[in-house]
Amino acid sequence: MHFERHALFWAATALLFAYIVQHIAPALLPFAIGLTLAYFLNPVVDGMGRIGIPRWIATILLVACSAFIIVLALVFVVPILFQQAAGLVESAPGALQRLKGLIETSAKEYLGARYPAAEVTVQNALDSVSNAAPTLLASIAQGVWNQGSAAYNFFTVVLITPVVFFYVLLDWPNIVAKINSWLPRDEADQIRALAKEIDERISAFIRGQGVVCILLAIYYAVGFSLAGLSYGLLVGVATGLGAFIPVFGWSIGAIVAVLLAIVQYWPDLTPIFIVMGILLGGQALESGILSPYIIGSEVGLHPVWVIFALLTFSYLFGFLGLLVAVPVSAAIGVLVRFALRTYLASSVYKGEVPAVPQDQHQPIP
Repeated sequence: MHFERHALFWAATALLFAYIVQHIAPALLPFAIGLTLAYFLNPVVDGMGRIGIPRWIATILLVACSAFIIVLALVFVVPILFQQAAGLVESAPGALQRLKGLIETSAKEYLGARYPAAEVTVQNALDSVSNAAPTLLASIAQGVWNQGSAAYNFFTVVLITPVVFFYVLLDWPNIVAKINSWLPRDEADQIRALAKEIDERISAFIRGQGVVCILLAIYYAVGFSLAGLSYGLLVGVATGLGAFIPVFGWSIGAIVAVLLAIVQYWPDLTPIFIVMGILLGGQALESGILSPYIIGSEVGLHPVWVIFALLTFSYLFGFLGLLVAVPVSAAIGVLVRFALRTYLASSVYKGEVPAVPQDQHQPIP
C-alpha cells in the first residue's frame, strides 16, 4: 500500500542516517557549529540582499564582523574567563574542604546530643562525596575527550568552522534549491509544507534561544560580579550560555553559584540569598519576558519530552547530541504529528472499506 511503502522508506532512511551520525558524531562538531551559525545569520544576509548588496559581499561583511567580535572577546573577555577558571580549579580542593566543614558544623548544631550516634554516618557520606567529586570530574573530562579528541581539538574547530560558515552562508540559496530538486515530485508540496513548519520551530529555538542565552549571560555575569561572588563573571557567563541546553545547563550553573556563595559567605546568609535571588530573577526574566517575546511558543515541546530528548541524544551522540537535542526533537515532533495524521487517515487504521455490490447501484425500475 502507498502509506506503508513510504513509511518504510522514510523510516529506513532515518535509521540509516542516525546510525551514520552516531559513528561520526565527534568529527561533526565543527560542521554543526558552522551550519548553525549560517542558519542563524542567513536572514541578515537575505535582508542585505533586499537592499541591493550582492550576497557574496554581504557574506564577507558578516563573516568579517563575526571575526571582529570574536577577536574582541578573545582579547578582552576570554583571558579573564581563563584566569577565573584557573583560579576556580586551583581553589576547588580548599572549597570542598570548607564545604565539608560547614556541613559537619551544621550537622552538629542540628543534631545536638544525637550527633555522636550519627557521626560515623555523616563522616562516611562526606568522605564518599569528597572522594567521588574528583573522580566524577575526571570521568566526565575523559568521557568528553573520548568522544573524539579531533572534534574537541581547538585548532580543528577554529580552522574548519569559519570555512563551513562562510561557504554555507554564501551558497545557502543554491543548497536549498538543490535539495528542492531532489524531492519526489508527487510529494514535493507536502514535503515543502513540512519543511516550512520545521524551519519555523527550529529557527524559533536556534535564533531565539541564542539571543536569550546571550542576554542571560550578560545578566548573570553582571549580577554575580556586583554581588561580589568569587568567579562571578565565569559562573555567570557559563550559566547564561548553558541555558541553550534546557534544564541541565541552567541547573548546573545554579548549583555551582549557590555552592560558591555558601563557601564564600557562610554564615552570613544575606549574600547567599542575593545570589539565589539573582538566579530566580534570571528564571523569571527568561520565562516571563525573554522567551515569550523572543522565542514564543513555536517550539511546542513538553518539558518531559525535552528532558527525554536531552538524555537520549547525549547518550547516542555525546556532546553534539546535547547541542542539537531540542531543535532536532522539534523537527521530529513535526514529523511524528504528520505521520500520526497520515496513519489515522489510512487503511491501516480504518481497515479496508468493503466493496459495494454492483447490483446496489442499479436504479429501481
